[in-house]
Parts: sequence; structure tokens; C-alpha cells
Amino acid sequence: MNARNSSVGRKKYSIGRRLLTCLLAGLISGCAITQDYQRPQVDIPHNWRVDYQAAADLANTAWWEHFQDTVLNELIKIALNENKDLRIAAARVEEFAGQLQAVQSGFYPQINYGGSASRESQSLERSTHLLTPSVDRTNSTYQTILNVSWELDIWGRMRRATEAACADLLSTEEGHQAVILTLVSAVASGYIDLLSLDKQLKISQQTLASREEYLRLFENKIKGGQISSLELAQVRSAYEQAAAYIPILERRIALQENSLSVLLGRRPGTIKRDKTLDMLVMPELPQGIPSDLLLRRPDIRQSEQNLIAANARIGVVRTQYFPTISLTGLFGFASDALSNLLQSSANLWQVGVGAAGPIFSGGRIKGEIRQAKAKQQQLLNDYLSTIQTAFREVDDSLVTIQKLRELLEIEARHISALKDYAYFARSRYDVGYSNYIVVLDSERNLYAAEIRYVQTQNDIFAAIVSIYKAMGGGWVMKAAQQIVLPSQKSAGSTPSSKIK
Repeated sequence: MNARNSSVGRKKYSIGRRLLTCLLAGLISGCAITQDYQRPQVDIPHNWRVDYQAAADLANTAWWEHFQDTVLNELIKIALNENKDLRIAAARVEEFAGQLQAVQSGFYPQINYGGSASRESQSLERSTHLLTPSVDRTNSTYQTILNVSWELDIWGRMRRATEAACADLLSTEEGHQAVILTLVSAVASGYIDLLSLDKQLKISQQTLASREEYLRLFENKIKGGQISSLELAQVRSAYEQAAAYIPILERRIALQENSLSVLLGRRPGTIKRDKTLDMLVMPELPQGIPSDLLLRRPDIRQSEQNLIAANARIGVVRTQYFPTISLTGLFGFASDALSNLLQSSANLWQVGVGAAGPIFSGGRIKGEIRQAKAKQQQLLNDYLSTIQTAFREVDDSLVTIQKLRELLEIEARHISALKDYAYFARSRYDVGYSNYIVVLDSERNLYAAEIRYVQTQNDIFAAIVSIYKAMGGGWVMKAAQQIVLPSQKSAGSTPSSKIK
């Protein structure tokens, strides 16, 4: 009999040792059940279509300060502190930081407490199972409980869930950086557009003033019979044509100011300007090789973090095939009398190991894995597409800047030639060698060329802003440093009070 008990004991010990070995093996190889993330292979070009040589890398500087316009610098600072979309993005970062903290709590034992006190009275006529059976009719019960549970992360479920939550947090942080990137670029572009419209309005007003002088001159000449009604109609037509441009440009300026005001997080209104478009300094172009985009661009980094999270969630779903093993413990006191509640004879405790796992789920887990893999494939292609778009945007901006600068030189020469044309046309008309239609033709061509020149200037500045936006860089962090946290703001000293 003793030999049999000894044999049974050895078998139990052997089974227990095997179970322990399996548990340890599971702990060691938990991540092997799920696959670690590996960055996809990306086809990166060796260089850009257009290569600009510069003395320093400007991608990590506050590039808008190189325009040397203090108003623009202040507008960007206001937008970084008051823009509502940026505040929403910052709040999302806090949301996912809390989510990560909640997920990480699963690594630690969960300790809960409880306590109760009750008093009850049993019926003398008929006892009921709802109340505690007792010799006495009236009873009191007191109880305190401390409950401990701890899930063992044998299969790596918690690790993958934490990895996914961490990637979600990093993704929202990159999203926050992307909003900063877009906001700064939008404010700079909008401000430059405003200066461009101001210059177009000034040219239009000068043209209108010139034609108004001619109109008055011709109205005096027709009274003296020096010109025909046809010539006066031509002059008046040219005047009204120039006058029609003024309200169009004034409307566009007002709408642009309103658009900028919304970016600044305030009600629509006028925007202060200290400099003209010609007074802005064109900054040097940022340098960098194509592979830098993978590290610089927030949207690329955000897309990759989304991919990492999707890959980790495949692992989370796969662990559903394996049992959930947890340790539980219970310790407390229970007594019918409050005075005896903390006596050693009133204590109670329980320890245990629990395991729960699926036997048949009707294909639910398989379907969820299929769903998670499909989501991962979507995000993989989104990541690759984002990289391709980034390369195209940088290359487009580089080519655009080069060709627009060539175009600006051509348009400058064209304006010079048209000024000569207009001068000689007026001179010939004054001495009677040509009719006024030649003067009108020269002035119309000159006006159109001057407007095109301003638009090309604006396009070059916009392309420079686009290249900084397309390349990303450390300048996004420079911009983020200008954001004043709510705890740092003092009453009546908000950035929006500085420029009105």
C-alpha cells in the first residue's frame, strides 16, 4: 500500500513538474506565439530630381523666422497656442496616454477591498431562505474582504496589448506633430498670400489712378473738339475695366484675413502687416537625402506606429486560443458580532489558480484573426502609400522652385520690355504718330504682366513653405516649444492679446 502511494506521489510530482516546465516555457516563448514587428522594405530613391547645395541643413530650424517678418513670427506663435484643431490633437495624446496606463496595469496584481455590515430579523411564523438561518430571530453580520488577482502573461497577450497601446500613443503624438506642421505651414502660406493680394491691389490702384488721369484729360479734350467720342469711350472702358479689379481684390483680402483669423483661434477680423511681399527674405532650401523622410515626416512615423499597433493586435487575438491563467487570493474577517470581527478566529482566506480557455467558438477567433490581419494589410499599404506621397511632394516642390525662379527672371525681363513699350506708345500718341488703342494695349499687357509677376513671387514663397512641410524635420519640435501650457499661462497675458 505504501509502495502504491509512493508511486502515485511520484506520478503527481512528475505531472506537476511537467506543468511547471510548460508554464516556464510559455513565459519564455510567449512572444514566439506572436510575431515581432519588422519594418517593411521600402524602395527609396538615391537622390532628388533637383539637388540644391546649401551651407547648412535648415530643416531643423524655425524656418519662418528666416523671412525676417516679426508679425509672421508672432502670428505663428498665436496659432500654436490658440488653434482649436491643435488643442484637439493635444487632448487626443492625453487620451491615449491614459489608455496606455490602463493597459499596463494588467501586468500588476489587482487588489480590491470590500466590507459589509448587515442586521436581519427572521419571521417566527415562517422562516425564509432569503435570511440567514439561526437560533436567534435577530442577527448581525460583519465582514471585511481583501481580494487579490493576478493574470499570468504566459502567452504574451498583455505584452502585445501594451505594445499596441504604446504604438497608439506614439501615433497620436505624431498626429499632434503633424497638426503642428500643417498649422505652421498654413499660417505662413496664408500670410504670404495676404501680402501677395496687397501688392496686387496696390498695382491695380496705381493702374486705376493712371487711367483716371487719362479719362479726365480726354474729357477735357472732347470739350475742345480735339478727340472723337470713340476715343473717349475707349479711355472710359479702360478705366472701368481697371476699377472692376479693386472690389474683387478687396473681397479676396477680407476672406483671406478671416481664414487666417480662424487659424489663429479667434473671431474673423483684420490682420496686421508691417512688411510688403518684396520685403520678405527668401530662406535657403532645406537639405536632406530621401531616406531622411522616414525619420523626419510626422505622417510617415504616425503611419508606421499604426502599422505596429495592428501587428501587435494580431498577436493579442491569437492568444485567445490559449487558456488565461490567473492567481487569486482572498483574505478577510467575518463575524456575527462587531467586537469579534478582528479576532484570529474570525479570519478567512482562500488561494487558488484559475485557468479558462475556449473549446469551441464556432470560428469566432479565426474570424477575428482574419479581421486583424486584413487591418494590418490595409495599414501596411497605407504606410507605403504615405512614403510614396512624401517622396512625390518633396520632388514636386524642388522642381517647382527651380522652374518658378527661372520663370520669375523671364517675367522680370518681360515687364521691363513692356514698360518700354508703354513709354514709346504714349510718346508716339502725344505727338500724333499713333492712336490711343496702342497705348491701351501696352498698358493692359503691362498690368497683366505685373500681376503675373506677383503671383509667381507668391508661388515661389508657397513652394518654399511646401518644401519645409514636405521634408518635415526638427523645426516641428522648435514650433512645439512655443506652445505655452495652461499651467504656465497667467491671466491677461495670452499670445492673442499682442496682435490685433
